[in-house]
Amino acid sequence: MSSKLSVYIDGDAFPNLLKSIVLRSIERLELRTFVIANKKIDIGNSALITYIIVDQGADEADHKIVEMVQEGDLVITADIPLADRVIVKGAHAIDHRGELFSVDNIKQYLAMRNLMEKIRESGEMTKGPKPFGQKDAHEFANQLHSFLTNHCP
Repeated sequence: MSSKLSVYIDGDAFPNLLKSIVLRSIERLELRTFVIANKKIDIGNSALITYIIVDQGADEADHKIVEMVQEGDLVITADIPLADRVIVKGAHAIDHRGELFSVDNIKQYLAMRNLMEKIRESGEMTKGPKPFGQKDAHEFANQLHSFLTNHCP
């Protein structure tokens, strides 16, 4: 295998609809992939995938991903603070709905997340995210394809 980027999947809340999309890309481009979670998550059988189960705890998977990720790698996560941490290390992050986090937009996402958290803590009822659906999976597939086209030889 060449020195291609590696893919890290924050597996704790990884949508089933994305598993086959990611697996096809991993196989097609021969990308070394790590699925990190605090329980068994199966996205498919591939010699290219390493499954890592971390201890139970709020941010154990996040800490492991940040510890392992290298500059230029890709992290798939819906966790905005984790995305911020990997971007600081020079890696890339895509969320489950196809949003590519970057140096240019991550602080805005983090500020909005923190604001919404404060509003909820004050007792205000807020809507959660809309249910994950086929349109989201399609957006994710498009963004992943675009990213990999631009970053993989």
